[in-house]
Amino acid sequence: MKTRILPILLLALLLALVLCGCPSGDSSGMPDRSADVQEPSEAETPEEPELGDLPDTVLPPASAPVSIVLSPTAPGKAKEENSAATIDYSNSRDGYIMVSWRSTADSKLKVLVRGPGGSTYQYNLRTDGEYEAFPLSDGNGEYTVGVYKNTSGTEYATVLTAVIDAALTDEFAPFIRPNQYVTYAEDNKAVQKAAELCAGISANLDKVEAVYTYVIEHTEYDVEKAQTVQSGYLPDIDQTLASGKGICFDYAALMAAMLRSQGVPVKLVVGYTGSAYHAWLSVYSETDGWIEGKIYFDGRAWQLMDPTFASGAGSADAVAEYIGNGENYSAKYLY
Repeated sequence: MKTRILPILLLALLLALVLCGCPSGDSSGMPDRSADVQEPSEAETPEEPELGDLPDTVLPPASAPVSIVLSPTAPGKAKEENSAATIDYSNSRDGYIMVSWRSTADSKLKVLVRGPGGSTYQYNLRTDGEYEAFPLSDGNGEYTVGVYKNTSGTEYATVLTAVIDAALTDEFAPFIRPNQYVTYAEDNKAVQKAAELCAGISANLDKVEAVYTYVIEHTEYDVEKAQTVQSGYLPDIDQTLASGKGICFDYAALMAAMLRSQGVPVKLVVGYTGSAYHAWLSVYSETDGWIEGKIYFDGRAWQLMDPTFASGAGSADAVAEYIGNGENYSAKYLY
């Protein structure tokens, strides 16, 4: 693979991004993690079955531009439902569930997914009756999924719950498909651009280099948006691509969608850089396995992949050192 040293931010710009790029609290654009919904009760976790291999179906051929979009579906073969909501887990083996609201709603709705690893993922749920896909990020094991409706203040009432024993086809299943945070389809301009950039490329890390280089060279950090974005914000990858501007969540969702549509398993990671709430990516390499938070080769080692920081511009060695040090990043959630 052709190696290249990607451009690095000026130290002053890095400090500015860390301080105001993706601040904690409601202005972060990240999911609200306040304990405003009572979690489901503890459930015993069964023994996890062995993981399978990465299916050949997610590896595109090295030829003309092509996309591989494994679109989520809700066939209704395995589900819990009532007059208000449906939890469809027919495709839990593929690393996701589908949830829809079937009734009228004049208040906020939440979906909580509590996995065998002990983490609880909290999402907002749309009210228009359309299904939304949510990943089973903890892999194999027992999940408790709940739909909740706001009653007053920070109080929520349980609408529907389901307990799912998930045996995934492979460890990549949750990270190779669209979900609420990484939304994309065959007709997205970003997906088409990824196919163009990766035409004739077969190795995952070569695709990563092509997409990463394009994103950081054609997208700039949107400081104003970072200061005004509201809690519950979800990225629009085509809008980010067209405007050439975005916050950390936009960068991560755009690149994750582009790479997943090219058959590259990608984890969108939400956590902290220092005290700032932030988003970055981890990718899967056929030769190196999961590259947790690293992406480009500087002639010696793969360096931490943070497209937000890398897009900002300059050449300060201190910034390169910061980005390359995984201890500066603390992961909390995977999407």
